[in-house]
Amino acid sequence: MSEDDNNMEEYPTEINDYLAAFEKSLGSVDEMLKTMMSVSRSELLQKLDPLEQAKLDLVSVYTLNSMFWVYLATQGINPKDHPVKQELERIRTYMNKVKEITDKKKASKLDKGAASRFVKNALWEPNAENEHTSKTPTKGKKRQ
Repeated sequence: MSEDDNNMEEYPTEINDYLAAFEKSLGSVDEMLKTMMSVSRSELLQKLDPLEQAKLDLVSVYTLNSMFWVYLATQGINPKDHPVKQELERIRTYMNKVKEITDKKKASKLDKGAASRFVKNALWEPNAENEHTSKTPTKGKKRQ
C-alpha cells in the first residue's frame, strides 16, 4: 500500500468532494495573495481614491481575520469564544459604513435651483399683469 492509500483511509470518502472544493478555494486565495503581494502597498494605494483605499484595507483585514478564524477551528478552538469574533464584527460595522457612503454617492442629487423653478412656475401668483387672466379658472364666475 502506498502512502496515498493510507491517507485516503483516514477520512470518509463522502467528504472527498468538499475537500477537493476546499483545495481549489485555497488555490484561488493563494493566487490572489500572490497578485496582491507582487505590487507594493504604497504603489497600489496611489492608484486608488480614499474610499477605494478604505475598501481595500477593510477587505484585507477581514480576510486575514477570517483566515485566523479558520485556523482556530482547525486547531480545535471554538472561534465564537475567541476575541477574533468581536474583531470581525467591528470590521463588518466599518464595512457597512463604507457601503452607506458609497450608496450616498450613487444616490441621485436634487437640483435645488431646478426644483424651485419648477414649483414657482407651477404655482399661480396674482400680480398686476394677470389679474384678469388666471391660469386656473374660478368656478361659478364668467370671464369677461
